[in-house]
Amino acid sequence: MIFQKIKTDPGPAPDGGMTAWLQVVAGVLINALTWGYSSSFGVYQLYYTTALSLPPSQVSWIGSTQVFLTFFISAFSGRSADAGLAQQTVLLGCFLGVFGTLMTSLATKYWQIFLAQGICTGLGMGLMYMPTVAIISSYFQKKRGLALTTSASGSGLGSIVFPLVLQNLQDKIGFSWAVRIQAIIALLFAVIILTLLQPRLPPRTAGPIIELRAFHEASYSLFTIGMFFIFLALYFAFFYINSYATTVIGVSSETAATFLVIINAITIPSRPLLGYFSDRWFNALLTLALASMFMAFMLFIWIPVKTLGGMYAWVAIYGFATGGTQGMFSGALASLTHDPAKMGTRFGMVCSVLAFASLAGPPIAGGLIESMNGSFVGAQAWAGAVTLMGSLFITAARWSDRKALH
Repeated sequence: MIFQKIKTDPGPAPDGGMTAWLQVVAGVLINALTWGYSSSFGVYQLYYTTALSLPPSQVSWIGSTQVFLTFFISAFSGRSADAGLAQQTVLLGCFLGVFGTLMTSLATKYWQIFLAQGICTGLGMGLMYMPTVAIISSYFQKKRGLALTTSASGSGLGSIVFPLVLQNLQDKIGFSWAVRIQAIIALLFAVIILTLLQPRLPPRTAGPIIELRAFHEASYSLFTIGMFFIFLALYFAFFYINSYATTVIGVSSETAATFLVIINAITIPSRPLLGYFSDRWFNALLTLALASMFMAFMLFIWIPVKTLGGMYAWVAIYGFATGGTQGMFSGALASLTHDPAKMGTRFGMVCSVLAFASLAGPPIAGGLIESMNGSFVGAQAWAGAVTLMGSLFITAARWSDRKALH
């Protein structure tokens, strides 16, 4: 029921049932519209650098600004979800996301694309994402890891659908109409999302947007630092895999697009699979630490990959690593939040910090590539190093959390 108000405490999380799993379905679609769309920026990156003759680092500011706003606005949208305005916030986010995509189809200059795709769409995505995480978390306790990682698998769905639509249609109907088709798909997703979303907890009207006391918890602070390092490099491959494939491997733009699709396709099963394992046998923080270490290893392994066969093998394995890392983020952070009423606020605070990492990361990588005359080696080594650093902080957060519980 749209804009339903909850006045009484509904009791403990049901950990299942039709309504609970429908929230996960809504989460899948929202992740498709937010992180799925962001993860498909590599197709845009290649188009803008070739069609508009723009340098890679300048183009990457569009995608990184979009991701920055998605995270940064989460502090406000998370608090609005806690205050009982989740559905209204998501509605506004859906409108801005669809409107920004439509405006992107009309844009012909860099500043127009930046405003439409970077600013408007980014604001919409930030308003959409965090309320859904808070709602899903309120329905699950024992199965929370599985629910959140299943929801996160929607980013894999979106990052397959959106780049395939753009790549396959732009030569037939033109770039502008291909982007408009994306906007129509986004609108259909939005209608389903708004129909399914149903908050469970009563509003928490009192309380600040930022709860600084959370950073007094060593595990929460270590987790935030670790994720900052990981997100510095997280979007490097998503943004630059197409450019790497065309310039280093020497394949066509159509073949290059398949690498991005493969990465994103592999993330779909990897997220709920690791979520299931974390619920049954592992701690969510430990699973995240191991997944991010594996992701760092794969970024280092990317350096010597120079053949078409090697690229296919690399993207398949890397998709599992990055999917697990992204998928376990929500479950690991939820494990550090013991009051469900503060879920949106505490999630939003971390996301606001990650916003700056996501904003800086892709342009840093682009600058390294340009400074090395088009070589990707420096950017690949940098991405692997900062991801490894982040995984060590996540490991420390796990140790600190265990110590606090005992």
